[in-house]
Order: sequence, then C-alpha cells, then structure tokens
Amino acid sequence: MCVVPFIHLLAVSLSSNAAASAGSVKLWPVGFTLEAYGFLGQKPEFLRSLGVTLQRVVLGTAINMLLVFLTAYPLSKTHEQFRYRVYYVWFFAITMFFGGGLIPTYIVVKETGLMNSIWALIIPGALSVWNAVLMLNFFRGIPRDMEEAALIDGAGHWSILWKVYLPVSLPSIATIGLFTLVGHWNSWFDGILYMNSPDNYPLQTYLSTLVTSINIKMITVEDLSTLQNLSERTLRTAQIFLGALPIMLVYPFLQKYFIKGMTVGSVKE
Repeated sequence: MCVVPFIHLLAVSLSSNAAASAGSVKLWPVGFTLEAYGFLGQKPEFLRSLGVTLQRVVLGTAINMLLVFLTAYPLSKTHEQFRYRVYYVWFFAITMFFGGGLIPTYIVVKETGLMNSIWALIIPGALSVWNAVLMLNFFRGIPRDMEEAALIDGAGHWSILWKVYLPVSLPSIATIGLFTLVGHWNSWFDGILYMNSPDNYPLQTYLSTLVTSINIKMITVEDLSTLQNLSERTLRTAQIFLGALPIMLVYPFLQKYFIKGMTVGSVKE
C-alpha cells in the first residue's frame, strides 16, 4: 500500500505528454520517455541546488543531533543531580508554544549576516526542542545501574553520554535523525526567504519554482521548447519522485532500529 503510490508517480514521470495529460497511466508507463528527467538533469541549476541540499542535510543533521544530545542529557537528570533543571526545562518548553514570528526571525537572520549562505538554512532551526524532549524521555528510560557502573569506573558525564547513553539509544537516534534529515531535505520556504540568488537555492526550493512565474527567468528558450513536449503533470511527478528518492533509499537501513531496542538484556538484576 505504501509502495503503490510511488510506482504510480514513477510511471507517470516516464510516460508521454498525451498519456499523462489524458490520465491513462496507472502502474506502468505509457509511451515511455525520459524527457522529464533529462530536462531536470541537464540543467546546471538542478545539480547546483542538489549540492546545496546535500550540504544542508549533512551539516544540518549533524548539528541538530549534537545539540539534541547536549540538551537532552542534562535535562534527563533528577533534581538532585541537576539543581536548576526545572528552570531550563521551562526555558526550552516556552519556545514550543511561543515564537517570535516570521518577520523578527527574518530580521535576525539578516542582521547577523547569514543571508544568502548555507547557515541561514541551518542555524535558525539548529535545535528542535520537540526532538530534545523525545531524546530526554528515552534517556530517562535507560537503567540507572548502567550510569552508576560507569561512575564507579571513573567515567565523567562526557564519557557517559558518548560511551553509555548513545550506544544504547540507537533506536531513538535513528528515529530523530530520520525526522531531522527528512525535514532538511523537504524544506523549501526558507530557501525563498533567505537566499537572494537562485544559484543558492536548495533542491526543493528550485523544484518548486522551476515551472512557476516566481522564477521564470531561469527558464531559457530551449527549456520552453522542451516544456511544450512535456505535460505539467509529468514534470511535477518527476520532481516529486526525485525529491522522495533519497529518503526512500535511506529508510530501509534505519528501519531495523525502529523495531528492536538495544537496551533489552543489557542489565541483569
């Protein structure tokens, strides 16, 4: 049931203009053609935007996960271990319900010199409080005996986090990491806000403006002649499939972590 819609998207993207426009494509291409993918792949803007997105996904996911770990670990402690924990919890919780708004955020990004750079796509959302809460609750479920054993062996908090907590938290790390990765990959609106030049657009922003009047200057005379042989539906399905393909390739490798926890049997009472 999950795969069939993607098969349909792929079939439409590989079908001729007439077949796609008539709606006669089901699960197999009609009038097989690669013109839609050729149109997207031959443009340097497409490859450049793909590079921006890959850079954003790698840097953004790494920074997001690091900040989630460093936030969730101390907040998962008891009041006796971390005296001012409650104040920090409220400090972060408030940001989940109240925000500065679009215009103040834009002004902050502009005045800090982040405009038209990759950091404008990463820093404003560098810490997801929701993900930190999820990780915090998972850390609380880790048996206390494991931390106490590490403390007896002379480990500090930094060693406990990296050598005890994270190795047994792979299911939650995989889940939160996938959410973060998908969020960076699918994000497009911030690219329009913070990028002054289409040359710095991430992939989803580029694809969303490819055949619209917002970025009509990017379409050349040769592109217009090519678009005459392509239906809007064929081109859009090709964009959607290309945008979802990397996530579909990554998910099978992370799926096992959703199924089996790694703390089972790690501590014997």
